[in-house]
Amino acid sequence: MVTLKLRRSPGRPRLLELPWNQPLDTWPDDDMVRLPAGEHRHVVRFLEHDERYFALKELPERLARREFANLERLRDEGLPTVTLVGIATDRISDDGEPLEAVLMTRHLSYSLPYRTVFTDLSSATQRTKLVDALALLLVRLHIAGFFWGDCSLNNVLFRRDAGALRAYVVDTETSEFHESLSPGQRQHDLNIAADNIGGGLYDLQAEGRLSTTIEPVDIVIALLDRYEQLYDDLTGAEDVAITELWRIQARLQRLNELGFDAEEYELHEEGGFARFQPTVVEEGYHRRSLDRLTGIFAHENQARRLLGALHGYGAWLAQTEGEPLPEAVIAYRWLAERYRPALDRIPIELRGRLEDPEIYHEVLEHNWYLSEQAGEEVPLFEAVDSYTADVLAKRTDERDVLPAGSTLGDQVDSP
Repeated sequence: MVTLKLRRSPGRPRLLELPWNQPLDTWPDDDMVRLPAGEHRHVVRFLEHDERYFALKELPERLARREFANLERLRDEGLPTVTLVGIATDRISDDGEPLEAVLMTRHLSYSLPYRTVFTDLSSATQRTKLVDALALLLVRLHIAGFFWGDCSLNNVLFRRDAGALRAYVVDTETSEFHESLSPGQRQHDLNIAADNIGGGLYDLQAEGRLSTTIEPVDIVIALLDRYEQLYDDLTGAEDVAITELWRIQARLQRLNELGFDAEEYELHEEGGFARFQPTVVEEGYHRRSLDRLTGIFAHENQARRLLGALHGYGAWLAQTEGEPLPEAVIAYRWLAERYRPALDRIPIELRGRLEDPEIYHEVLEHNWYLSEQAGEEVPLFEAVDSYTADVLAKRTDERDVLPAGSTLGDQVDSP
């Protein structure tokens, strides 16, 4: 016996065929796969079913229903989290004993847990990536009125984003939405995050992944400082003299550079000053621009990098053809003459090891590296072939399955 509540989605697999009358940890291993994951307080297993990968978590029904609602709203509001599939309740074993509920989510392709990504946090570059990704995630959640209540390194997955990392919420069973968070609620959530993340860092230190010369508390302090900086940039009020209204445009441009749109903002003039405050802030400025021009789905930093390449190609076309071209024409020609041909040169068995925008970003990095070595510009397609043979062929496939015994963290800083 089982009751399934499924999130709307086409092509839903035949979930009723699964052995719901058995505890999750006793399900047959035939359909189970090993995927990268953090440590969990509940039983979590990964299922390959109808050529898809799913994460199944067994937990008390009250918590499962709370997490179902939280994940559904996070996804609906465009916040970074896993995709909800459904929840199984009313489970009864063959012996007539009630079983806990099972929450089902889609495995987040190309995602990695922190123990896989950060094999050596003694690297200042890796520490910065960790701090920036977590700070941005917490700011986005808090602006949306989401109190996490359980932020930790184990409850986050990371995706590569043009040399940076993007953090995604995984566990939300202790979380709740509010119309907005008070300063006290935000501080309480930050205190929980600081304690949990600090504990995770001390665990890494005990495992030899963080030098004993580095104090985990310093990393936590850097995270909290970065959070406050971002939160103030995105939401803080600013008094601007009427004679210096250009500062408002500069502030809006800075928000765009951070990857955010201020869709609404308030201006209140009094005594020769205007008080400026963003009221609706949404991430994805570059991602939406790239999608509008090219139809490419990318993460924010990837989109920023690809837009830079697109506009650079437009400048080259204007110089070679003697006149500037409309942006739509530049986008079409960049897709047809640079982006798609570059990716098409990569053998199909290697193409899916990273997401297409991440591959193109790494090709651009590799092209710059080769050109610097050669002392002259190396053609893009020559750089694609070199990157494919010397870099991508040696990468582990990060799309879904993590092969037994493999580690990926040493590749985070690869060119």
